[in-house]
Amino acid sequence: MESRKSFLLRVDPKLWRELERWAADELRSVNGQVEWILREAVRRRTGSGDESGGGRAGGGRNPVRGVADR
Repeated sequence: MESRKSFLLRVDPKLWRELERWAADELRSVNGQVEWILREAVRRRTGSGDESGGGRAGGGRNPVRGVADR
């Protein structure tokens, strides 16, 4: 199995607080939440049914809407 990749992401402090809040609502870490958002965005873009990577179900929320839209 391929190992997971790491990368540095610089995020505005206000956005970080919103991500922390959203992640807490979904019972995820911020890292897990960002990975879930990215996976859902790629799935929607490609139509891929790739369910790998685990994580909770989305609960019907729109993962690609802007955090500021909350």
